Amino acid sequence: MSFIVPWMCLLFLAFARALTAFGTPGQQGQSSVTAAPAVSAEDLLVKPVGASWPSYNGDYTGRRYSALHEISIRNVSGLKLAWVFHPGNSHALEATPVVVRGIMFVTSANHAFALDARSGRVLWHHPRPVSSGLLDDAAAHKSRGVAVWQNSVYMETDDAHLLCLDARSGGLRWEVEYADKAKHYGATSAPLVVKDMVIVGTSGGDSGVRGFLAAFNAATGKEKWRRWTIPAPGESGASSWPGDSYLHGGGTTWMPGTYDPELDTLYWTTSNAAPDFVGDSRPGDDLYTASVLAIDPNTGKLKWYFQFTPHDVYDYDANETPVLVDIHRAGEVRHLVVQANRNGFFYLLDRSNGRFLQATPFVEKLNWANAIDSSGRPLLTGRIPSRQGTYICPGIDGATNWYSPSYNPQNGLFYVMALESCNLFFSKPKPFTARTTYYGTGTKMPPAEEAKKVLLALSVTGGKVKWRYPQVGHGHSWGGTLATAGELVFFGDDAGSFEAVDAGNGRPLWHFFTGQTFRASPMSYDVDGVQYVAISAESEVFSFSLPH
Repeated sequence: MSFIVPWMCLLFLAFARALTAFGTPGQQGQSSVTAAPAVSAEDLLVKPVGASWPSYNGDYTGRRYSALHEISIRNVSGLKLAWVFHPGNSHALEATPVVVRGIMFVTSANHAFALDARSGRVLWHHPRPVSSGLLDDAAAHKSRGVAVWQNSVYMETDDAHLLCLDARSGGLRWEVEYADKAKHYGATSAPLVVKDMVIVGTSGGDSGVRGFLAAFNAATGKEKWRRWTIPAPGESGASSWPGDSYLHGGGTTWMPGTYDPELDTLYWTTSNAAPDFVGDSRPGDDLYTASVLAIDPNTGKLKWYFQFTPHDVYDYDANETPVLVDIHRAGEVRHLVVQANRNGFFYLLDRSNGRFLQATPFVEKLNWANAIDSSGRPLLTGRIPSRQGTYICPGIDGATNWYSPSYNPQNGLFYVMALESCNLFFSKPKPFTARTTYYGTGTKMPPAEEAKKVLLALSVTGGKVKWRYPQVGHGHSWGGTLATAGELVFFGDDAGSFEAVDAGNGRPLWHFFTGQTFRASPMSYDVDGVQYVAISAESEVFSFSLPH
């Protein structure tokens, strides 16, 4: 009994701490969220984030910039592993942890976990079997994390169900099927909470679905609106989609968007057009694929759009984060949305109206277009996929991809992991067929080609590379970046190490070898005055802190 009681007490204290953070039903006093919500609209409006990291990108801007500075360029060399969590049901974690008041929420396939963010101890676990009958990314059961609001945690499942879980226990409150897996839909994203709505997208663009974005009442799960990204016959932009091709046009919304509360505008990006690699069945620009959409979050109505790659035949999804940046130029503040696009160009747009301002190449291997003209359209070189294979740069994985960039508002630098790579692109028309993917063939790596990852710091105002940090590896990593007020950039490198470099010049300062390939982006949080930095790597979540 003397051994059992202390163990039970420790378990009780850990769980009680979780209840205190989110409030215990019926409990009154300072810690009770019956009087004050655990995660309010005001909590989600905080920028930059500090102690908490309440959404996939930290705050609504998508900057992945933390105001925490306990870990800095002066002491990061002393960073140590604090704890490791092994969820046990995935070898390809892609989730960014969310932390609220010392409680971490993370997903692995269809499982959700709440952890004590100081120790990695499991507070609750919501299990759910993976789904069968899925295609492509959904069939890999990818999950990139959760959203939180009041006392609820929201996650998307691989078969496009939206779950609302009790943040204090992990119990299921409600569940909504928002797309049909039998029609090739799936989901891989983390949701985004805006006001009292949970906004979700889908995967399946390469499997021939019609993309959309949907908003649900956060309390009840009732659908508020649905915005299709491929217009139906008679709608604006439908000329590219003859017959019933609009039903299989792609344009999926498989990464979280960003939000400007002052303009009350949601910015969400869309994937490539379908079928991949051949565009004969979809003439014209193929709206609204490979685009950023500015959407009224209250109604789902489109305010404006900008298409990065019209009539995309290269699989250049635009699902990279649309980052909201404010810069001072000519005595005024310019409100921008910026993106390092998979097509190899770094774009600046006016986020109030979508006006194109600038695009500059950020990789050296780029031959599908010569430049971007003054209207924002690419000046094409004529290289397109062919039956015999066409050498095209960037390659199939793009000049960058969905792994997160970051932006430091103190120095004006944008950090992105770039990929220097080219492929042979092949095309062969094929009809849409149920229960198969909708690729109009594919790509392969030429025998002499080498893929290389490079961490880049870009000047937002000029679009120029300020410094570069080439990676050791074969271009296989998918790790994103994090910028902090400690003048650091953290990232998952191409050789299995979690690294930190000087944000000003890219000088390497610290690394920890995990021996695993990164498929996720880092974040930072604070508990009891101690700063932690965490990242998922294959089958584990790692959290680091300075000795204390």
